[in-house]
Amino acid sequence: MAVAAAAFWFTALSSTATCRCSLSSQPLFATSRPPSRFFVPKSATQSQNQEHNQRKKPPARVSHTEREAVTQKCTRRSKGERFFSNVDDRNTNKNGRSQSTSFKSFGVQRKGKGVQFDSKELQVETGNLQDANFLNAVVKVYCTHTAPDYSLPWQKQRQYTSTGSAFMIGDGKLLTNAHCVEHDTQVKVKRRGDDTKYVAKVLARGVECDIALLSVESEEFWKGAEPLQFGHLPRLQDAVTVVGYPLGGDTISVTKGVVSRIEVTSYAHGSSELLGIQIDAAVNPGNSGGPAFNDDGECIGVAFQVYRSDEVENIGYVIPTTVVSHFLQDYERNGKYTGFPSLGVLLQKLENPALRACLKVPSNEGVLIRKVEPTSDAHNTLKEGDVIVSFDDVRVGCEGTVPFRSTERIAFRYLISRKFSGDTAELGIIRAGEFMKVQIVLSPRVDLVPYHIEGGQPSYLIVAGLVFTPLSEPLIQEECEDSIGLKLLTKARYSFANFKGEQIVVLSQVLANEVNIGYEDISNEQILKLNGKRIRNIHHLAHLLDSCKDKYLVFEFADNFLVVLEREAALTTSTSILKDYGIPSERSSDLMGPYVDSIGQNDAVDQQEFGDSAESNSEFGFDGLLWA
Repeated sequence: MAVAAAAFWFTALSSTATCRCSLSSQPLFATSRPPSRFFVPKSATQSQNQEHNQRKKPPARVSHTEREAVTQKCTRRSKGERFFSNVDDRNTNKNGRSQSTSFKSFGVQRKGKGVQFDSKELQVETGNLQDANFLNAVVKVYCTHTAPDYSLPWQKQRQYTSTGSAFMIGDGKLLTNAHCVEHDTQVKVKRRGDDTKYVAKVLARGVECDIALLSVESEEFWKGAEPLQFGHLPRLQDAVTVVGYPLGGDTISVTKGVVSRIEVTSYAHGSSELLGIQIDAAVNPGNSGGPAFNDDGECIGVAFQVYRSDEVENIGYVIPTTVVSHFLQDYERNGKYTGFPSLGVLLQKLENPALRACLKVPSNEGVLIRKVEPTSDAHNTLKEGDVIVSFDDVRVGCEGTVPFRSTERIAFRYLISRKFSGDTAELGIIRAGEFMKVQIVLSPRVDLVPYHIEGGQPSYLIVAGLVFTPLSEPLIQEECEDSIGLKLLTKARYSFANFKGEQIVVLSQVLANEVNIGYEDISNEQILKLNGKRIRNIHHLAHLLDSCKDKYLVFEFADNFLVVLEREAALTTSTSILKDYGIPSERSSDLMGPYVDSIGQNDAVDQQEFGDSAESNSEFGFDGLLWA
């Protein structure tokens, strides 16, 4: 009976295979920074809302069906062509919006309008765990999402719903995945065996580590509740039990397996690399945010993503308690999530003996600093050509690894991820053959092109129908590389920010009007200067426009392309253009206030072409290079 019901649900899902959103969080999947070849395909899911969205957008916009088909090109890749995806369950709603995913990766295959279940993947509730108290601490999460429309940044996309899992940790709080409650407008939770849904509030959202902290104010919800106890990092082959509310039914589900691997892992949603636990227990859509237990009933982590490939099966990932603890301590220290710190350097392995000898490294250890990010504290201390041989007195091997537990080794980045923003690290380095120790203050990486937009809604500025917005990964995913262009994509993938607050500002589209005739077909071009002054970010552009007294507005783009408008005519027609296109304001709310110059009058900065400190693609194309 349960199988028949599930087959019916998938049949309906197959018949509405035009859903814009996807089974995973939106933006669905992102791969790790630095630029890499980790490839996470979006689910082929569109909706009837397609037609509505296409009607509201200018004809030049790429359709969502085409966008989904080529989105694979817009994601970052990393060596090994690994396929990571988040795991959550978005149900069909009244508007016909349904979500699906790569069925094969979850043990379900399409056959016509029905499905065929792989019996090995069917989830069962284990008898000896059925009455365990810790199962009652796992709840089902119902979230309504309203994501921004990055192509039309003055509005939002049509809302959609999803379900996931969460669990109680005490003090009126719950833990789940960040992608389960991304762009949330309403979050509700329901306990096992209860028929009442309670409203939950998102207290903190850690995008990098894919963890979110929820609270429920209702006292009724917490009656008789017992929070879960966190356990230690498991060992290889330790038994693990994953609990949650995945596809296939409404009640709680339990799957069992073992710990297969523990290493620094690419977090699909957070575009970061942190410690992760690989397990072979089935992790399916809807398991996201659910706990993983050891045999003692202690929580050892949070289920959050799977490895998707035709060549593998049963590879799921769990966020370990060390990462969860870091997130919770960060929240307690600062009252908000501040992020995991970065050293701010690009590293190269020193496996070759001749390379070590040339750099005067006496032993088989150390990693070479290739680049130092200008926005990091390391920029004032470290130099290109330095060799890092120790981190807080822990020796760094020539492969970029450090000792881990008794007989294992792990990526050097693991030591950095254990620190907090503002902490100091002592590095042992070799510079020109001389050993020395230096102190570095660690801080979160400043991305020139952000993976997620703070505050949810992107900034925008409209001048005489010219729509300017900062380049971001969500915008690239919506527009895709065919319309973004290779040169701009290269900057987005491989460039450093030269100062905090720097942005790549693009002319995303032109709203056709007589005042901008001849420019209607321009889209996704980076603006470099306005009337000869370099653009630092979109707020700086708004400031330059507001203070301009010249007769003409001269916009300079890459490759010396010019757009010239008469200033008075541009200002006069802006109001009518906004009215014609149903746009509420000429700029986003964050650009209403006065512009604060964070770097002052700096001729060196003004003469530099922002966003042009790009690394060559070859520097990221082999195993010898690392980020820290």
